[in-house]
Amino acid sequence: MVYLIPKLTIIPVVKLYFRKINGIENIPKKGTFIAAANHASYIDHLIIAGSIISNFNRKVHFLAKKEHFDNPLKAAWHTYAGAIPLDRQKGGKEALRWGIKALKEGKIIAIHPEGTRSLTGKLQEAKTGVARLALSSKAPVIPIGLIGTFEILPKGKYIPRFKRGIMNIGKPMSFPEYYNKKINKRILRDITNKIMKEIAKLSKQKYNFK
Repeated sequence: MVYLIPKLTIIPVVKLYFRKINGIENIPKKGTFIAAANHASYIDHLIIAGSIISNFNRKVHFLAKKEHFDNPLKAAWHTYAGAIPLDRQKGGKEALRWGIKALKEGKIIAIHPEGTRSLTGKLQEAKTGVARLALSSKAPVIPIGLIGTFEILPKGKYIPRFKRGIMNIGKPMSFPEYYNKKINKRILRDITNKIMKEIAKLSKQKYNFK
């Protein structure tokens, strides 16, 4: 059953602001996966959730910084949307544990590996949480490149500009070569960089971090 509120609110936003969604066929119709996208705008969550709900009728759970839950209005929305509070000061361990459990139960987790919105629209250095989720759950990662969301609603602005964006969805990425290895910082960084380089290609940018 399609969720009524997203159907009436999020999906129209997607159709209004996004003129192209390329690669929707790369999203699995069934089963678990991690949607990993660049993050330049508050609208990014809506675009990803709306696209998956409208095409696959499935709920998306986000890992969101716990500060979003301090505001009653934001807290109500994030709770409804299935967002999981992530305490960045504590490394987000509890949220990651929840995310791994949810993936093993067949749910969809969406994450912005950069951890916070970009102030310039350019890619930032990513955290390794996305790699931890992928290795612990063995769920595929779907890289997503969002183009134009910074121009629509940059950080610090509250009224969207009427501009159009593009969403490019890449092919699933899995990392079986690491599944039976002892995980260390080098492996986590290597996987994170591979994911971010795909996101960079899809968002027409360069990822300048190692």
